[in-house]
Amino acid sequence: MKRFLLLLAIISLTVQSGMASENAIPVKENPQSLYDFTVKDIDGKIVPLKKYKGKVILLVNTASKCGFTKQYADLVKLATDYTEKGLVVLGFPANNFGQQEPGTNKEIKFFCQENYQVNFPMFAKSSVVGKDQAPLFKFLTTQKNPDFIGPIKWNFEKFLIGQKGELLRRFRSKDNPNGETIIKAIEKALEGYVKS
Repeated sequence: MKRFLLLLAIISLTVQSGMASENAIPVKENPQSLYDFTVKDIDGKIVPLKKYKGKVILLVNTASKCGFTKQYADLVKLATDYTEKGLVVLGFPANNFGQQEPGTNKEIKFFCQENYQVNFPMFAKSSVVGKDQAPLFKFLTTQKNPDFIGPIKWNFEKFLIGQKGELLRRFRSKDNPNGETIIKAIEKALEGYVKS
């Protein structure tokens, strides 16, 4: 009986480990910028973030059942207004806060398209806090910036990344993507942008 229980425990750990590492991609040691990370998009395709080199990025941890979910509409407008000027909005769904992103990647993608006609890249569901925090978010939440350092507190926090992959600013959930504060920060970051 003890052997059987031990075998069950090993199988359980193996399955859990496999699930946890299913979306895991090896991380460069001592990353220096956003461009050192590779992630999976919402369809499971591998995307090196250096693909966005030279752009200004607004990276957001999103959720489908949150009081801030309506910010998807604001993010769509932002992407519409500023993509040609050099901005890329990146959405990273997360289920860390209030279990407000319970769906699969496929369900999240459908929700975003059906309800908000999302026109910017969405990525695989990630953990943005805690023991299983994705390396990208470990990096972003520890980078110096004029706003604050430390854990994400809720859905729809925003990271503004400069043209060299460096963290420029951070904004909390309540900061509207189309609000004056974020727009001014984006426009400042876009200064000198040259379309390639």
